[in-house]
Amino acid sequence: MPSRTPETRATSLFMRYAILVLVALIFVFPLVFMLVSSLKPSMQLLSDTSSIRAFLPVGDISLDNYTASFARAPVALFIFNSIFVTSVTVVLNLVICSMAGFSFAFLDWKGKDVMLSIVIATLIVPLETIAIPLLLVVNNLPWIGADGIEWGWLNSYRVQIVPFLSDALTVFLFVQYFRDLPRDLIEAARIDGASWFQIYAKVIMPISGPVIATAAILRFLAMYNQYLWPLMVTQSEQYRPVMVGLQYFFQLNTDWGQVMAYLSMITVPVLAFYLALQRAFITSIASTGIKG
Repeated sequence: MPSRTPETRATSLFMRYAILVLVALIFVFPLVFMLVSSLKPSMQLLSDTSSIRAFLPVGDISLDNYTASFARAPVALFIFNSIFVTSVTVVLNLVICSMAGFSFAFLDWKGKDVMLSIVIATLIVPLETIAIPLLLVVNNLPWIGADGIEWGWLNSYRVQIVPFLSDALTVFLFVQYFRDLPRDLIEAARIDGASWFQIYAKVIMPISGPVIATAAILRFLAMYNQYLWPLMVTQSEQYRPVMVGLQYFFQLNTDWGQVMAYLSMITVPVLAFYLALQRAFITSIASTGIKG
């Protein structure tokens, strides 16, 4: 079989990159449309959707939609609430689920296979089926606050955080990753006299960056995009996240320019979080095909 000439290799490389650029553009187009539309008045935005002008910053371009968005709703408060609730939940979720995954993967205790099966089975149970019973539970739980014992968790950050401190998918990700690690690490640490918690904290977790990044990204997206549960448990805008805040822009007259401006602002934390973890996330995806 004749070897390929430099011209053939260059053509093949060009076609490969052309396809990759085309695929990237397909995914980028919605973001470009959203950003460009946020700079246009509502009537111009709607008229431009029938042509390529929808993706071009042409016409009456300004930041008026952004200033109007802040005047229409407490946008900064909504973004802060979502970032705070999501960040706290993700951190605590990773700690709890990684401990559970460590127990399922390395410790020997009676019934752990049955328990793991039950945990994984909860993946098929949607939040909508347990939302009402869960609402009744949190509405009657006590909480020790600055004013003493309070009853009911509604209109608070804790009601948006505590019910989601663990989930089956994150536990499953940690279990699968931990099971692929060499057992020699555990045996060597045990011979040196390390406790199980020391092995978890000082041996296993420092080499678990890929699964931590993967679980963090998936959990961040799930929490940041929550709508139903925050809508049910937060009647005060003081605790409402960005997805519930979106309904402020559909009350009375809907201004699509302001809607796009609001969507552009609430997308920034998601992109920033992903870009911060993309290296570990890509490493995690690549390592799924490598078995030692």
